[in-house]
Amino acid sequence: MLTYEEAKNYLEKYGQEHLLAYYDELSPQDQSSLLAQIELIDLSVLDNLDAEKNSNTKRGSFEPLGAVTIGDIAANSEQYLQTGIEAIKAGKAAAVLLAGGQGTRLGFDKPKGMFNIGVKRELYIFECLVNNLMDVVKQSGTWVPLYIMTSEKNNADTVAFFKEKDYFGYNSDYVRFFIQDMAPSVDFDGKIYMEGKGRISMSPNGNGGWFSSLVRAGLMDDIRSRGVEWLNVFAVDNVLQRIADPLFIGAVIDSGLQSGGKVVSKADPDERVGVLCLEDGMPSIVEYYEMTDEMRTRLDENGELAYRYGVILNYLFSVEKLVAISDNKMPVHIVDKKIPYMDKSGELVKPERPNGHKFETLVLDMVHMQDSCLAYEVVRNKEFAPVKNPTGVDSVESARELLKENGVEL
Repeated sequence: MLTYEEAKNYLEKYGQEHLLAYYDELSPQDQSSLLAQIELIDLSVLDNLDAEKNSNTKRGSFEPLGAVTIGDIAANSEQYLQTGIEAIKAGKAAAVLLAGGQGTRLGFDKPKGMFNIGVKRELYIFECLVNNLMDVVKQSGTWVPLYIMTSEKNNADTVAFFKEKDYFGYNSDYVRFFIQDMAPSVDFDGKIYMEGKGRISMSPNGNGGWFSSLVRAGLMDDIRSRGVEWLNVFAVDNVLQRIADPLFIGAVIDSGLQSGGKVVSKADPDERVGVLCLEDGMPSIVEYYEMTDEMRTRLDENGELAYRYGVILNYLFSVEKLVAISDNKMPVHIVDKKIPYMDKSGELVKPERPNGHKFETLVLDMVHMQDSCLAYEVVRNKEFAPVKNPTGVDSVESARELLKENGVEL
């Protein structure tokens, strides 16, 4: 924990000492809370304001990227499986679960992973994911290290839930939790907002911040001591995804490429998913809203969509390359938002229009910092059941149907 003096010195470097203006008025408990918040903030993102390095519109020239198709994988499955299982048995692969969000859109005010997707029995999102990873443990006879990224808001609930459920049968010696770094919310002059006298306005630093958060939490020692060379990072809300998938790991290793991304063929040209492609000759992701009409409808020589491989946020990265990337600054995206703040009279104001900036790093930029990336096509109905809404597309309802289709008892 930072001391008051350490916090003050840290804030002064960035001209943000006003965050301690009410420190003496706070209770000892609230003082500790404020210092803990300051410790979590990465103030270096503020440098992007001075340099006007807003990355939101800086995109290059896009070209389609082919994939190892479902057919290719079936034809080479024996070789891929052997390579993948050997890597897992040697302790070279680990999994990273991005689970910092709440289930707000599901009408659930707890960590999203705690949501019960079962019907006649309890079956939690976290449980689905652990069960999927357990398939690999049984297949390989080896426990796979699992690093779970939480947020300041949901960490206590998440850790307590896993303990209460006895880690759903997983070996707790192989599970580590870490809290995602927070980015401050600032006014248009670059001053960090306060939500209260002891509460800083902050938000998680985007899904591209997972590795820097893991490093800052001191988990690189654990990764190195275990001999981990590959990290499979995935999001909490896809209950069907295969985690530390030996076929995927084997395909990436055998390809000699630096990273891999699981993809599904787009259902139609207008499906709202990012597409794995090339940008200025490097692997990248183009978001659906960035695609021109020509890109969306362009066909390849086989009459199929040229930009058809949609990402499902399941990537395999080389630890060595991630460390090299971490020596460079990830691009920071500056987003204008409506930010609640405490005014000079101590009242909380909820603005009706954008009044400041939030900062995000995105995993798509992490992909673009790789020298190469293997697009690995999976069967949509077997590996893609996102839970984003209560009903309709990508919902609790649709995920339940897909779970049942894959033999999962609800």
